[in-house]
Amino acid sequence: MIYTTVIGTADLATHLDDPDWAIFDARFWLTDVERGRRDYEHSHVPGAIYAHLNNDLSGPVVPGHTGRHPLPNVDAIARFFSQHGVDDRVQVVAYDDAGGAMAVRVWWLLRWLGHAAAAVLDGGWPRWLAENRPVTDQVTARIPRVFAPQVQSGWWWTTEEVAAHRSDAAYKILDARNADRYRGENETIDPVAGHIPGAISAPYAANLNPDGTFKSIETLRDQYRAVLGGTPAERAVCYCGSGVTAAHNILAMAYAGLGMARLYAGSWSEWIVDPARPIATGNE
Repeated sequence: MIYTTVIGTADLATHLDDPDWAIFDARFWLTDVERGRRDYEHSHVPGAIYAHLNNDLSGPVVPGHTGRHPLPNVDAIARFFSQHGVDDRVQVVAYDDAGGAMAVRVWWLLRWLGHAAAAVLDGGWPRWLAENRPVTDQVTARIPRVFAPQVQSGWWWTTEEVAAHRSDAAYKILDARNADRYRGENETIDPVAGHIPGAISAPYAANLNPDGTFKSIETLRDQYRAVLGGTPAERAVCYCGSGVTAAHNILAMAYAGLGMARLYAGSWSEWIVDPARPIATGNE
């Protein structure tokens, strides 16, 4: 059996010594970009490798052109996964301490590169600790393997594609940020507040239970069917501030069996680099 969306802590715990399982710790804080690494060095799931959002999972920022977390170059991210022992036989599990908000980046990159056996740990680090599962401060290395990317075409959209389709009734554009940021009321990260005109507010936090685990498949299915209104998931395009937490909505839809939505990789932070692009505030 392979895990392609979400995996429980009990299932991961039985594979900690399995060389064909790779674990990535994706803890990251926008307000302190090295906190996640420090937390990892203090304590982590045994065998886990730290994956830094800025340094490992994103490409270089080009001011005035890209968003805050551009997609990495395919060759660069393939080298990263190769270095840390991922090939086509390996089940990958990613976790964080934020309900999967950062771990989904690892999941989405692998799925985009054709690696189906990738999953996010349900409940993440907090649930792992709450269940008194093993932890360590030992940093271990995996034996390198050859990761051969098979890029899936059409899985992410450019700014130009979003601009061309944002008013097309055949598509839905979903904004995964908190509703107040969508409305332009509480923007603390990007220099311009608001949302892409025509986008629907669909905060990724609504995918989670209060304890940080994912809602049931049935609940998520009903939730997204209501948001999509008959539009197939494959015609939904998700964005957030920089293209990271948007993948949480993509994962939730896939977990619910609705299919794979698309990612607007540049997201809001790229949309606003051109002041000529329209913005909207309030509810639509």
